[in-house]
Amino acid sequence: MVSFGYTLMTEQAGPVDLVRHAVAAEEAGFDFLVMSDHYSPWLVEQGHAPYAWSVLGAVAQATTRIPLMTYVTCPTMRYHPAVVAQKAATMQLLSGGRFTLGVGSGENLNEHVVGAGWPAVDTRHEMLAEAMEIISDLFDGGLVDYRGMHFQVDAARLWDLPDQRVPIGLAVGGAQVTERCAPLADHLIGVEPDAELVAAWNRTKGAAQIGTDGARGIGQLPISWDPTDADAATARAHAQFRWFGGGWAVNSDLPTTSGFAGASKFVRPEDVASSIACGPDLDAIVDSVRPFWETGFTDVAVVQVGGSTNDRFLDEAARPLLDALREAAG
Repeated sequence: MVSFGYTLMTEQAGPVDLVRHAVAAEEAGFDFLVMSDHYSPWLVEQGHAPYAWSVLGAVAQATTRIPLMTYVTCPTMRYHPAVVAQKAATMQLLSGGRFTLGVGSGENLNEHVVGAGWPAVDTRHEMLAEAMEIISDLFDGGLVDYRGMHFQVDAARLWDLPDQRVPIGLAVGGAQVTERCAPLADHLIGVEPDAELVAAWNRTKGAAQIGTDGARGIGQLPISWDPTDADAATARAHAQFRWFGGGWAVNSDLPTTSGFAGASKFVRPEDVASSIACGPDLDAIVDSVRPFWETGFTDVAVVQVGGSTNDRFLDEAARPLLDALREAAG
């Protein structure tokens, strides 16, 4: 059974709206919620970037059943990993066991703000592995001292630790981070329906492969639904999501919204429409999601492009779309 989620995209809406969207998504029948954790929007046109963890705490109290997840938190620069572990444990308590910590190596756009520079990719992976070790050690419940190449922890302990250990999802884009960090994670996170990504994960995890004993492969993709107008949906996707086409090798290194604007200035609306389902056709949206479950993902979260359209999407399109997705996925 494939699970379908809704993305609370902090780049597109303010904190009050995000909480309202979370409640509406739960009522519409989505299986889980994911939330981005960024300091900046990708483009000025998106216009928002509230603090994700405050919003998550509010969402945990405003909803009752739906699982919650960061998609994803970088536990290496803006946040020390010991602090991330404390945040995650607190969220698990506030949500009644509904929280998953999604982590990744981050993007320059969000992490350079603390003035520590932006490390090379190999260093970022080393930092992520150390951070995940620290988080896991703290989740074990004891007193933690840690001396690594990048992080130190001095007599740290989580004093409010949930009975249910916080699961960890790992955002991966290639073999290097999979080999180094997958043994420290429970679930795969990926934004492309890449069968080799899933296969590499399964080889690394051995018996703990995706789809066994609750291990998940969690994907995400943008859609731009509009009740009547495919051209309006395309224009909205172009305005707010043209940055998406650069790929993560580029997106992880650009430092500012102006950098993303410059990198995407030659992206045309038709280029965006070729990669993002735009308009009222729910069958087209289903077809755009289909490659994820066909390549082995167990969970897929959609991003409705355009914060101003999310209320209408959740009111009018979410239920029929979920019915169509579940029927198609079997």
